[in-house]
Amino acid sequence: MTSSPALRAATLRALHHPGDPLVLPNAWDAGSARAVVEAGFPAVATASAAVSRSLGYADGEGTPVGEMLAAVSRITRAVEVPVTADLERGYRLPPAELVQRLLDAGAVGLNLEDSDPTDGCLVDPGAQAELLAGVRAAAEVAGVPIVINARTDVFLRAYGESAGRLDESIRRARRYLAAGADCVYPIMLADPAELRIFIEAVAAPVNVLAHPAAPAQAELAALGVARISYGPALYAATYAHTAELLASVAAGDRLA
Repeated sequence: MTSSPALRAATLRALHHPGDPLVLPNAWDAGSARAVVEAGFPAVATASAAVSRSLGYADGEGTPVGEMLAAVSRITRAVEVPVTADLERGYRLPPAELVQRLLDAGAVGLNLEDSDPTDGCLVDPGAQAELLAGVRAAAEVAGVPIVINARTDVFLRAYGESAGRLDESIRRARRYLAAGADCVYPIMLADPAELRIFIEAVAAPVNVLAHPAAPAQAELAALGVARISYGPALYAATYAHTAELLASVAAGDRLA
């Protein structure tokens, strides 16, 4: 990569336009990252589930942190665009070490989620805000304004009564933004009316997961979404297609 980490981080941040979202078809290795760039996308994001499965591990911080960051390094070496890494809840690394290892891997952004990968329970929002503030402070010391995408798992984990989930997700998102996050990610929030309320309430860049229940890209843009992620969907589709090809080979067929 020819540009500095600080410049790549600034470039990544500038790509977050509410109403004209940054679309991230998440990659899992150098080859898929190159394919993302060749398709015209201006940044690359990893998906922890996709990277983990491609390495033979389970998602939920089942991949040793060294192997996860090595995979990120292979991706950043393969592309010239900014790379943001899904690092789950940070693998229990101290914020300063987490930031340094992220930068050493060549990435300039990261996802951090607010549920415990070991049991799926939501963590206290104060503890998560403290983690995010530590990451922001470490980034400032390093001189690289990394882009922090703070994921809240209220909808993913079906936290509390359904009637209160939107309010809880907004409360957490606001706290994470105050702690230094650049973007908030209410994963699995898909209802257009609720998305509009969330986006207006947080008044900051919002990331939405593209999945079958979510609105299409154009509708998400009209709602004011700033970032759209595909998570492990491309990896899952690629794996399924590979399984079909292998079944054809096992049946004695030629590949087209």
